[in-house]
Amino acid sequence: MAVFQLIILLLLAGAALSAWSRRLNVPYPALLALAGAGLALLPHAPTVNLDPELALALFVAPVLLDAAYDSSPRDLRQNWRPVAGLALGAVALTVAAVAVVARWLEPGLPLASAVALGAIVAPPDAAAAMAVLRHLRPPHRVLVILEGESLFNDASALLTYRLAVIAALTGGFSLGTAVPTLLLVAAGSVVLAAVLSRISLYMSARIHDVATAVIVQFVSTFAVWIIAERLHLSGIITVVVFAILVARVAPDVIPARLRIQSYAVWEVAVFVLNVLAFILIGLQLKPILGRLAGAELVRYLTIAGAVCATVIVVRIVWVMGFVPVSRWLGERRLKARGAAVVAWCGMRGIVTLAAALALPAIPYRDLILFTSFCVVLVTLVVQGMTVTPLMRALALRDDGSVDREVREARIETLRAGLAAVDDGPHDGEMVAFLRRKYAARLRHAERGSDEAGDREWDGWGEYGEALGRAQRAQRRMLMELRAEGVIGDDAFHRIEEELDWAEVNTAPGGPAESESDSAVPPERRDGRGRSEGTSA
Repeated sequence: MAVFQLIILLLLAGAALSAWSRRLNVPYPALLALAGAGLALLPHAPTVNLDPELALALFVAPVLLDAAYDSSPRDLRQNWRPVAGLALGAVALTVAAVAVVARWLEPGLPLASAVALGAIVAPPDAAAAMAVLRHLRPPHRVLVILEGESLFNDASALLTYRLAVIAALTGGFSLGTAVPTLLLVAAGSVVLAAVLSRISLYMSARIHDVATAVIVQFVSTFAVWIIAERLHLSGIITVVVFAILVARVAPDVIPARLRIQSYAVWEVAVFVLNVLAFILIGLQLKPILGRLAGAELVRYLTIAGAVCATVIVVRIVWVMGFVPVSRWLGERRLKARGAAVVAWCGMRGIVTLAAALALPAIPYRDLILFTSFCVVLVTLVVQGMTVTPLMRALALRDDGSVDREVREARIETLRAGLAAVDDGPHDGEMVAFLRRKYAARLRHAERGSDEAGDREWDGWGEYGEALGRAQRAQRRMLMELRAEGVIGDDAFHRIEEELDWAEVNTAPGGPAESESDSAVPPERRDGRGRSEGTSA
């Protein structure tokens, strides 16, 4: 019960830290890392032991799927050289450099354990960087490289981690046997992902209940990982390929209203996993700190500091060295200022924590766990909190490529919508109004204005103000009806939900073109205002 109460309190603290991080314009994992460090120092904090296999499945599978689902195969193809260089070359160099430095400072550290440490701290976590960079709007290519790197370096680093752990536990390793095995595992994982993605899409197309659909999404994520591991394939590669394949087709088979709510659930789930990971690593560090005497603690801190410096320096050297190489290859190169941001955004996060928590009882486990958390703490706090000043000093600006694509997509979708209206019957005031509305939006989009930010166009300002007054009056009346006892809470929540969707759907550039396009029919709702089933 004490652990449960502690987790509840820390989840609340995590939410507060997240809100605080937005005001400070720093990545929220940096504050979570500080909270985890403070938790490890609490005198009466409980000790929690987590099953190693559970740690990887619980923390890595959903985070990988969430990142892979949002990835852009087109952008990754256009930037495959820097992404592949970071995901493979930088990871390999980091693993090797960390292993050499760790064994130099701790000669008794077995090679397999040193490689495991290098693999744990090698993959950066783009989520921390994205939390800051998206608000600063750097060139789109910088974001693509960071997101693509975080997607694929997890796979390369965790595969190396698995091999190192096996070698540490068995005491043997054969490169000649490992390489063909890895190739077969990778191919089998891709085939399995393709099969499972088809099954998942077939099921998703037949589910219209929000709660059921969200549960199936999470169960599918863990099922993909577990099935891959049971077949002795790579859960990491399988989940990544599965998510990319599903993301290509899912918009055609998943209803819009279901998608909106499932995205919100996934965002919360990933946040909760981050909080739990920092809580658990803090609780695991507490007994380690208790076993360290003064001289041994200094030795641990020395090794951790050297490893932190190694991972930061190796990344800077690799990324900045890529700039002249890309110029020599004659490709659209990453400019020096953009490369500086990519080099500095090497914060480690939840994947490093999950791999450390999943570490079985191999030699020097305490040292590896301690060092891994120190790398996460230092990179998140030092690098994460200085990304904003660096961006401002470099004066990097958004290149506008995404905005141009948004404008083009808006124009073409509005043209398609207007054509669809024209193809049908033209009688009726509402149809005529809808056609005028589409035509006005199309004219506005073709002029190059921002629909989401400029409401004063072609009569929209008066229309929007009138509609807003009407909606506010509806809400006031609804509150009065409940306060006077004319209606109960069941009816109140049903009408409240209708008004919520109407307000969302009437915004310019919003998810629908009229205030009732995506409203859930009253007969499909239960008495608590939640939909019993949705359809699009």
